[in-house]
Parts: sequence; C-alpha cells; structure tokens
Amino acid sequence: MTVALLKSQILHMSIEKQETLLKLAILTVAAVLSFSTRLFSVLRFESVIHEFDPYFNYRTTKYLAEEGFYKFHNWFDERAWYPLGRIIGGTIYPGLMLTSAVLYHVMNFLHVSIDVRNVCVFLAPLFSSLTTIVTFFLTRELKDTGAGLVAASMIAIVPGYISRSVAGSYDNEGIAIFCMLLTYFFWIKSVKTGSLLWSALCALAYFYMVSSWGGYVFLINLIPPVLTLVLTGRFSHRVYVAYSTVYTLGTLLSMQIAFVGFQPVQSSEHMLAFGVFGLCQLHAFTDYVRSRLTTEQFNVLFRSVLMAAGSVALAAMGILTITGKIAPWTGRFYSLLDPSYAKNHIPIIASVSEHQPTSWSSFYFDLQLLVFLFPAGLYYCFAKLTDANIFIILYGVTSIYFAGVMVRLMLVLAPVMCILSGIAVSTALASQIKYLDAPRQGSQSSEKKPKKGEAVVPFRSEVAWTFTVLISLFLVSYTFHCTWVTSEAYSSPSIVLSARGHDGSRIIFDDFREAYYWLRMNTPDDSRVMSWWDYGYQISAMANRTIIVDNNTWNNTHISRVGQAMASTEEKAYEIMRELDVDYVLVIFGGLTGYSSDDINKFLWMVRIGGSTDRGKHIKENDYYTPSGEFRVDVEGSSTLLNCLMYKMSYYKFGSVYTEGGKPPGYDRVRNAEIGNKDFELDVLEEAYTTEHWLVRIYKVKKLPNRGV
Repeated sequence: MTVALLKSQILHMSIEKQETLLKLAILTVAAVLSFSTRLFSVLRFESVIHEFDPYFNYRTTKYLAEEGFYKFHNWFDERAWYPLGRIIGGTIYPGLMLTSAVLYHVMNFLHVSIDVRNVCVFLAPLFSSLTTIVTFFLTRELKDTGAGLVAASMIAIVPGYISRSVAGSYDNEGIAIFCMLLTYFFWIKSVKTGSLLWSALCALAYFYMVSSWGGYVFLINLIPPVLTLVLTGRFSHRVYVAYSTVYTLGTLLSMQIAFVGFQPVQSSEHMLAFGVFGLCQLHAFTDYVRSRLTTEQFNVLFRSVLMAAGSVALAAMGILTITGKIAPWTGRFYSLLDPSYAKNHIPIIASVSEHQPTSWSSFYFDLQLLVFLFPAGLYYCFAKLTDANIFIILYGVTSIYFAGVMVRLMLVLAPVMCILSGIAVSTALASQIKYLDAPRQGSQSSEKKPKKGEAVVPFRSEVAWTFTVLISLFLVSYTFHCTWVTSEAYSSPSIVLSARGHDGSRIIFDDFREAYYWLRMNTPDDSRVMSWWDYGYQISAMANRTIIVDNNTWNNTHISRVGQAMASTEEKAYEIMRELDVDYVLVIFGGLTGYSSDDINKFLWMVRIGGSTDRGKHIKENDYYTPSGEFRVDVEGSSTLLNCLMYKMSYYKFGSVYTEGGKPPGYDRVRNAEIGNKDFELDVLEEAYTTEHWLVRIYKVKKLPNRGV
C-alpha cells in the first residue's frame, strides 16, 4: 500500500520535480557506492589500519583525542628518532588528526559509542562519499548536471582514487582530494561571479587543504591559470577580485600551520603564485593608468616602468635567493622536473616505491576507460572555451605529466580524468540520444523534409542506438574492472597478508602483529629497536617501543647510519649499534613464504643510502654484486654480501629449513636460489623471536663483556 501510494505521488509530480528526484537518487547511490566499495578489506580481515604512515597518524590522533589540542601541539615524542626525538606539532599537517578527533568527540557527544581506531578506519570512505558529491557540483559548474552525475559516478569507483581511500588507509590523501576539489569548486564559482563570498570560501577550503596535505603546493600553483588568462587577454575584474582575495586570505591562513610557517613567502616552490599575485596588481594598476592617459603617453610610461620594474624584480629575486631568504626547491620538487634527480642525488627519496615513475600499464590499471575518454573531454572543453574550462584543461595537462613522473600523483590525476570523462560521455550521449526515436528510412514520417541546415544522415536512429549501446557496454566494463581492482589489488592491508592455498582457500599471515605484540609484552619499556625506516611507525604505534628511524625520513644522516650497520660485517655493525644504544634489531624476511617485499630485496637501497654520507664512504654498491654485476644470494654471491649483518640476520638457521618439495634446504622462495652461506653463528646478536612464518625476525644485541674478567 505504501509503495503504491509513493508511486502515485511520484507520477503526479511535474516533470521538473521527477527529474530532480532522479538526479538526487543517482547522486545518492553514487555516494553510497563510493563508501561501500571501499569496505572489502574490513569484510575480509577486520577493522584494521593499513600500510605504514597511517599508523603514525592513528597514534597521533589517539593522543589528540585523549590529551587535547594544546598537549598535542606541544608534544615532544621521545620514542621517535632516538636519541633526537621529534616535535610532533611542528612537523605534521594536523588536518587529518583534527578532523578525526572532532568526529570522534561529536559522535560520543551524541552517545554513539565508537573507538578512535574505527573513526580512523572509516574516515577515508566517508570523505570519498563527500568527494563524489563535490565532483558533481564541480563538473556541473564546468558543463551541466548530466556531466556532473557521470563524473560523480566515475570517481566513486575509480581505482586511482580508491588506492588511497580504502577503509583503513588512514593517510592525508584520504581527505586531501576532497579538500582539493572543494577548493577548485569555490575557485570556479568565484571566477564566474567575482564574489568576495565565494573567494573567501575558496580561501577557507584552501586553508583546510594546507592543514591536511603537503600537496597543497600543486594546488596553489595550479590556480594561477590566471597567468594564462592575462596572456590570452581574458583577464577581468572578476578574476582580479577572486585571485587577490584567495591568495591574500589563503596565504595568511596557511601560515598559521606551524609546519608551513613562512614558506608561502620564502620558498621557491611558492614563488609562481606570489609572482602571479604581483602581476595581477600590476595589470589592474595598468588598466587604471591607461584610462587616465592618452595612448601615446601610456605607451612611453608603460615601456619605462616595465623595464625598471622587471630589472628591480629580477635583482631582488637574485639577492634574496643568494642570501638564503628564498629557500631553494626541495629534492621532491626537483624530482618532478627531472625524474632521474632523486636516483642520482637523493637515494632516500628514490627508494620510496610511490616516488617511482609510472608505467603505461599503471595508467590503464588505475583508470581503464578514462584513459581514452580524457582526450575527448579536452576536445569538448576546447570547443567551448571559458575561464572555467581553461582551468580544467590546465589541471588535466599538468596532472597527467606529474602522474607520469611519480606514481603517487596518480591520485591527483584521477579526479580530473573523471571530470573530463564525465563531460565527454555526457556530451556525446546527449548528441545521440535525441535521435533514438528518429523515424526509420522508408517510413511515412521519413518523407518529411529535414529542417533547414540539418544534414540528412541515413540510418540515424540505428547509428544512435549502436553508439549508445557501445558506450553503455564500455561503462559496464569500467564498473567490473574497478570492482575487481578494488577487491584484489587495493583491499589488502600490508599489516595482514593473505595467500591462496592449493585448494583455493585463503591463508592469513599475521606475523607483523604477532611480532609487534611480542615486542610490547616481552621487552623492557625503554627498549630501543633498530629496523629499516619502513617499519618505524608500526613499531612505535603497535609495540610502543623507541625506534631509531621511522617513515618521516627527515634526517638522512641518521638513516644512513642504520643502512651502514645493515651493510657492514657484524663487528663494524656492533660498533654502530652500541653508538645508537640499540637493544633489539628487527628484520623482515620473505624467503620461507615467498613475500617479496622483504629486507633482502630492499637491501641495495640500504647500501646506497648508507654510502651516501661521509661516514659511509667505505660502503660501495659494487662490492655487493658478483664480478658479472649480479645481485645473488647463492654460493656465487659476493662475499661482502654473504657476510654482512642483514644477510646473516635474514638467513640465520635458514640453511637447515626445507621450503619446497624437491628443493635443497635453505632454498629462498623469493630469490629462487639456495643460499650460499648456511653454516654460521651470530657473534654480537642472539635470536630473540621469529614469527610463525618467519616473516619477522627479532634479535637482541649482546652486551659488552666485563673488561675485568
């Protein structure tokens, strides 16, 4: 009865109201789908934090929720970077933590009992739903409602965005993409209207973006398509009001973030935005002067002032750069301009997998159909060039370049791919759908003469049907592809591993949490643990122990010392470990299970980083290769490799273990080789704990013997 009544009410609505209801329903379904498709990992494993950086974010969020903002902002973490420590409030972007803490307190105020960890786990899916809604409004401003709905549906499930926003992926990018698109939406509204209100809202959204992610530099340097508008003669009073308000208010607000400070007016990475702001003022002043002088007087004055102002500006920039008042570009920024820069000069940056160049297959894997629709969307934007379309064109072109340089920036490319693809699909379908009911050839109505100027196209209805069906099939294949990629590739937390057995059943490897729990329960509270920097955040968050280095990677010298210890013999490594007051050493080993992301496969980066400082000059990468230039762990491997600390910690007692049928003992399933150094004992370390599947091995550093004995 209720359904019939509802159906009757809908049918009695006007066409406009029915369309509005349908659009609202589509957008709601897209937002719900955006949230639910990110829950595979929770359903398969449990509500657990993923990866490495999210554990630091979770730990700091928990501290903020329990201790309050004042203590959080002034928190000195003595358990990180021993013996240096870390000032938390001045070295992070606090937006993510503040957002989670506010949600946590609001929900508990409303008597919805929820743990901080669950807020952190589900925050990214929640903001992905909000991103879907913002994408709709942004695309609608660029094109129309139809394009907005298509773009919103696409971004809800696009793998390039899901990879950083699945449940448990508690990282800055989880909310940063929402902040970025919200800023872009307000920017386009402010450019269209010239309104101070929209400009102020854009500045506030930019402030939220700055507080959440270091990628805000890309955003503030992209907003200056204002420069393009100036060069193409499209500069107007609306653009002047919008950019002046956004830059001034946004910069002042961003400088309130302790980690940002005076960078917006001191670092080279922000100078483009600063220069465009100055250019806007000059352009506006020039327009005013032109209105007060004759053409001849203005031309003389303009040439004189331009030469003088240009010379002064260049001289000032040069002096400020030489004196250090304007900071040079960072290594990560140089890597965007020259992909080989980090590999040649800063190995710590190059060692991070997400800083590697993107392969062609990754574009298809993360974007699928969008790769082919992207050029069509650009074409439609060029066909109807507006200030807003110029912005989205520049966003698309620059982001596709940066995504090709660094795989991590695929995240920035995915939204504009969805927006331009939504415009392409909507425009193309709109041009054909109107012909679906066109009269067929040979029918009576086909004898009607076409309208003036309208081309006569044979089989127009058939062509329209074929085109619509093909586009629909492509979109269905996009949906299946996105669901499969999300399920199989992006929903496996690195803290809990899984594999398929011979009978197809799922096998769970929970060695990481097993090892961290052992550390927490069986070692003194003030124990210091040395590991490669990848695992620092997890150890401090889950084992609650002091670590030597972690994922912040701010101190290359300290990380280099750890790399030198791993790459040295036991005797030399012992000297470094005593220097750093190390009590336990933790290594990751995958030779038994076939886990390829272990420390042996990362070892060459330890060698490169260890040898990149003055104290590590004796460590040469070539010493760890065979004479033929191969990196091998078998009997033909380099003697330097076979006797270094990392090799011995990974393969201790492994020489007597059978890993596969028909293979000799000590067969490494990752390197597919029988290890070359089997029968050895450890002199300065003793095995403290090895997990069930040998994934994590923990060693205790022996104390110095009594000199008087």
